[in-house]
Amino acid sequence: MRTVLRLDRLAVTCAGRTDAGVHARGQVVHVDVPEQAYAREARVLGHRLAGVLPVDVGLQGLAVAPDGFDARFSALSRRYAYRVSDAPYAPDPLRRHDVLWHRRPLDPELMDRASAALTGEHDFAAFCRRRPGATTVRTLRELGWSRHRDGLVVATLVADAFCHNMVRSLIGALLAVGDGRRVHRWPADVLAARERLPDVHVAAARGLTLEEVRYPPAAELRARDVVSRRRREVTP
Repeated sequence: MRTVLRLDRLAVTCAGRTDAGVHARGQVVHVDVPEQAYAREARVLGHRLAGVLPVDVGLQGLAVAPDGFDARFSALSRRYAYRVSDAPYAPDPLRRHDVLWHRRPLDPELMDRASAALTGEHDFAAFCRRRPGATTVRTLRELGWSRHRDGLVVATLVADAFCHNMVRSLIGALLAVGDGRRVHRWPADVLAARERLPDVHVAAARGLTLEEVRYPPAAELRARDVVSRRRREVTP
């Protein structure tokens, strides 16, 4: 964007700051640009921007944001998918960049059962990498597993926000349940401890994809921003 608009400096805000190696199919980004610079390139901006992006980044749409919009703090929820293959030998070579190969057979129904105790508002400190001054309280609205027609075992996770390493740590714990190394109550026990344990494995980044970010109607953007910035504490 800075190159296309011929600007010296430009601040970019993303809806989700994914870990290195994680994919994002539904990433949302906003930038504040001078009105004159935008007006000069408005008709061809999308085409020119697509022409300078790296080959592994695609532009799906471009629009002027409504007043009060913030790609990060206006979001209502983020939806992630984690894709796993437990095929006997190896996954489809064409999916090697976005699918984790798990060497043990998985039971999606057991993983789904274990996931139920993790939804809701909790302190996810046991599944997060702590940052000074940041809260680890999150509302996990959905966490479920299913086996798809192509044989992949897929987790769907929806939350208002996720803290660093949270999704991949949850996946790592649930894979241990799915292949029989842990009982189905173990992830809930880890959550209740509110302390990061060395035996919670962080799943590889490549299986994880940010699929969608949802926002409220334009009239509710500012109110949502206030709620998102409010620090949440642990519910007694």
